[in-house]
Amino acid sequence: MTDDMQLLIDLHLPNDRQGPGSDAATQLALKLSGVQADPGLKIADIGCGTGAAAFCLARHLGASVTAVDFLPEFLAELNRRAQGLGLADRVQTLEASMEDLPFDDASLDVIWSEGAIYNMGFENGLTAWRRFLKPGGVLAVSELTWLTDRRPEPLTRHWDAAYPEVATAGRKIRQIETAGYEPVGYFPLGTDCWMENYYLPLKRSFPAFLDRHGHSEQAKAIVDAEQAEIALYETYSDYVSYGFYVARRLPD
Repeated sequence: MTDDMQLLIDLHLPNDRQGPGSDAATQLALKLSGVQADPGLKIADIGCGTGAAAFCLARHLGASVTAVDFLPEFLAELNRRAQGLGLADRVQTLEASMEDLPFDDASLDVIWSEGAIYNMGFENGLTAWRRFLKPGGVLAVSELTWLTDRRPEPLTRHWDAAYPEVATAGRKIRQIETAGYEPVGYFPLGTDCWMENYYLPLKRSFPAFLDRHGHSEQAKAIVDAEQAEIALYETYSDYVSYGFYVARRLPD
């Protein structure tokens, strides 16, 4: 693992979320999915980070959630938080790559993934994960999405370079359909999911992070990159967000 990756882990580990989101957004996606509380449900939260979505799912569905991440540091913190929340019996961790998941075919009722599917690419993730869902099973993912057809050139240039798969919701929904799902719901995340729940806590963590790493050039470069991303969002939040997509696996 690179030094930069270790620094990123250390920066994000203390925070409740490692990306934009909220319990309210998770609950709205659940409502759109039509999934009802049932202790027998088989649920996987892929790219779970330190567990914000997994805890919300476990509470509202009364079922066990398998929280999957490839970073053991995040999973250890998730387990610590689960103990404190009284959810250790309902949230189990699994260290695995989202590109090499160990689930049996047609074994899951729900696949959840907030702000993580981009790591393997939206279309790749849709295709690769479909086989793990039972027919009629639910896929719910949040994904970087253009909110408008036209955008300021600096914003387009940045995200086309950083994540070329960014697209409008209409295009994302067509990709979902092509991959063998029936779309059942979509909504964009609000600014509170970005600012209050993600960026502002992250900004508050910068001083302690820099102190832990002796204000090294590497640590300062990490903070500078995060600050630039925050500034970009603050300037152009009318044009881009995460979209929450909810779909059901169609039969083969």
